[in-house]
Amino acid sequence: MNVRRIEVQTNPPYAVHVGPSALKGVLEVGSQESGIFVLADEKAWSLHSGALAGLESAPRLEIAGGEGAKSMAQLEGVLDALTQSGLSRTSTLITFGGGSISDLGGLAASLFKRGMDVVHCPTTLLAQVDAAIGGKTAINLRLGKNLAGSIHQPRSVFADSEVLRTLPDEEWASGLGEALKTALLGGEDSLSSLEAQSSELAHPGSVAISALVADCVQTKARIVAEDPLEQGPRRVLNLGHTFAHAIEHCAGYGTVPHGVAVSVGISLALEASAAMSVLEDVGLPDRVRKLQEALGLPSSLAELRGLHDLGPEGLRAGLAQDKKGAVGQPEFVLVRSPGDLVLGIGMEDSLLQSLLG
Repeated sequence: MNVRRIEVQTNPPYAVHVGPSALKGVLEVGSQESGIFVLADEKAWSLHSGALAGLESAPRLEIAGGEGAKSMAQLEGVLDALTQSGLSRTSTLITFGGGSISDLGGLAASLFKRGMDVVHCPTTLLAQVDAAIGGKTAINLRLGKNLAGSIHQPRSVFADSEVLRTLPDEEWASGLGEALKTALLGGEDSLSSLEAQSSELAHPGSVAISALVADCVQTKARIVAEDPLEQGPRRVLNLGHTFAHAIEHCAGYGTVPHGVAVSVGISLALEASAAMSVLEDVGLPDRVRKLQEALGLPSSLAELRGLHDLGPEGLRAGLAQDKKGAVGQPEFVLVRSPGDLVLGIGMEDSLLQSLLG
């Protein structure tokens, strides 16, 4: 597969470059004259820095990736490093790492001198199919996930499939959880395509991965272009996330990979959709369950509870911090059928108790 260019029609528009060796194009968008700074996941940099040939001499900050990167202390550290490097608001910040690095770097770029360009080079599957696209940035606060952030669209994104070959199994599974969500948003064609490729995609290094990433990027680009600031339709991207964030909060950030929590969140959303008579495609939960099994993803809280302490009270505490609804009143995305979702749904306490066990 050659490198594909997918336009995200925000204002201004930008391109997502998807495919093997996509990172070779990074130097074409970075302004050497105005200055470049690289924020890198230290492990990703040690494995794949050669893919950014030509940027070895640029000032760089390497940090540990994962949810621990999304903290106020790390944000301050990035802003200090940008300042010490003598950069201006016309400079470019390049992120190189997973979703936590693009979230942190994007937020820092939006704040530094009231806004500088950011270019994302996502090195995990989750970041390529979701986190690096759309401009949402955030760090975690003690009481909840992604509670401090901004929307700051990147200048470009380079999703290189070659860097995915070294991902550990849990990171691969996390990306597949987000890909499952996006396939449900994309509609029947996207879901059927994921089903057809599921056995091949279950393990890192699949040759089909660039096509999956491109399909997810196209779906997200369409949704983001329709609602760049998440005022309405874009909230479909939160399918499974209200439950997922509660799972992550309860288990401790970084304990359950984000996309794995999303997979379980999707199952809970489908169960709620059926219970509230929203679900019209009655065969969809079984299809999703089979797809989760084929992709190596969990489909229930019971599976996660075999590994993590996820008591009902802890999950309820996590739901209370949902940033999408009013305080203490979480909102959910429910499903009628593939590509047809319902936004901003509240739930009766009795149903939540039943779902959270």
